[in-house]
Amino acid sequence: MSRVGRMPIAVPAGVTVDIAENNHVTVKGPKGTLEKTLPSEMEISKEGEEIVVKRPNDLKKMKSLHGLTRTLIANMVVGVTDGYEKKLEVNGVGFRAAKQGKKLTLNLGFSHPVEMEDPEGIETTVDGNVILVKGIDKEKVGQFAAEIRDKKRPEPYKGKGIKYSDEVIRRKVGKTGKK
Repeated sequence: MSRVGRMPIAVPAGVTVDIAENNHVTVKGPKGTLEKTLPSEMEISKEGEEIVVKRPNDLKKMKSLHGLTRTLIANMVVGVTDGYEKKLEVNGVGFRAAKQGKKLTLNLGFSHPVEMEDPEGIETTVDGNVILVKGIDKEKVGQFAAEIRDKKRPEPYKGKGIKYSDEVIRRKVGKTGKK
């Protein structure tokens, strides 16, 4: 049995989970509401204050869907209670990030500033050279953080660019002069 899939998901107080037909799961909590339609082969049931995911058979596809379904529901529960956040750092001389309303403006050494609009359900804040992306949907938070990072990825020689705060950049040795 899937080790991840068979673990029950504890539903904290103040969170309601509704399971409709076709495995359409709605999770309501203090931070908001998330909805997702999960694979219809899985059997999702609520037992007391826990949610249990069961699979119909032991085919390889069902085994992989089992753990995925359980993790997606667990991420929704964590999202509506605590929320998710990603930290990005802007490194480089003259590289800046500024926030104005819902618009994030990045000066990354191009001839023009790069402007990005906050998507719905995502909030960004700028503190010095740190950009904080927050939201309740783990997938959307990660995607928007990746889009910001893609505007100027960190390069291996000086480490200039936008990187995740926990990311390690493998540095290379630059050119050496002739003697």
